Amino acid sequence: MTHLLHQALLTTILASGISAITLAPAYATGIKNVSIGGSAPTDYLLYDSNATETYVNPTASLQTILSGNAASPTGNVELAASSEKAGFDFTKTTTLNGTIGGRAIGISSLTQSDWDTAAYKGSNKTFGKYWFDQALTNNGFEALALSPVGTSLFNIFKSNGGFQRFSDPNLSYVNQSPEGDVSIGLAGHYNANSLFTKSIDQYLNIKSTDKVVIKEQAQLRSAKDELNTKTIQASEVFKYTYNGLTDYGYSFKATESGLTERGDKVSHTGNYEVILAGPPAIKHVPEPGVLLSLAGVATVGWKRRRSKSI
Repeated sequence: MTHLLHQALLTTILASGISAITLAPAYATGIKNVSIGGSAPTDYLLYDSNATETYVNPTASLQTILSGNAASPTGNVELAASSEKAGFDFTKTTTLNGTIGGRAIGISSLTQSDWDTAAYKGSNKTFGKYWFDQALTNNGFEALALSPVGTSLFNIFKSNGGFQRFSDPNLSYVNQSPEGDVSIGLAGHYNANSLFTKSIDQYLNIKSTDKVVIKEQAQLRSAKDELNTKTIQASEVFKYTYNGLTDYGYSFKATESGLTERGDKVSHTGNYEVILAGPPAIKHVPEPGVLLSLAGVATVGWKRRRSKSI
């Protein structure tokens, strides 16, 4: 009889131990084992935060920076931080590497060749043109996107550093839900008007007597006035490799972050969240040593109960 009780107790404890180890936790988990790599592994900035500001802090913990969420995005890491400076090498990338839910994930800045990727998503557009049209359309300017003026606006945007301005993502968090979806936070401008109209301003500063150029400049002034009639929301863009898929991530909907970058008083005011569909976290199988330890605990517990009953 005591032998049967011993077996039953051992089976119960082992079963409960294995269950506790193998069941995935019912809460979101963050990215782990983080590091910075890529072909330009030193081209990044760490932004720490307090209750109201973000600020550059080279000694900040990358893991802590990425521990925020949509309600509290905290600091961020900017990849390809020199993208808007003279001499920037637009062929190199800076990449955040880590694991999420037990699977590898890589998130990087973009290169010129990324923007020039042809036939994106089966369209007749490059990725750059596809994204630009999506940016206008999602902000209520679909008619402009489809017009000849919209095409001129894109060409000027491309020629005046527009791609570089959106190629240096500021990553504020990388989390996974119990269902498997991965949420990536991007710190950006809550109102990104200036990031689009800057290219127009640069083109309008060109002095010309050419009638075609003068006509185009007049059209672009009207387009700029139209763009300034409302808040434009557009995140920076990242490239990711996760769960066997490589693609680009971006968003056209921001929430107020409650933060402002200390230096320019404009950046990081908006939090953009991108969701990547993913499988649930990998369940951990207990090591043989764990099972033996549980068996030992069960045996000791049974012996103590047995000695008390004698």
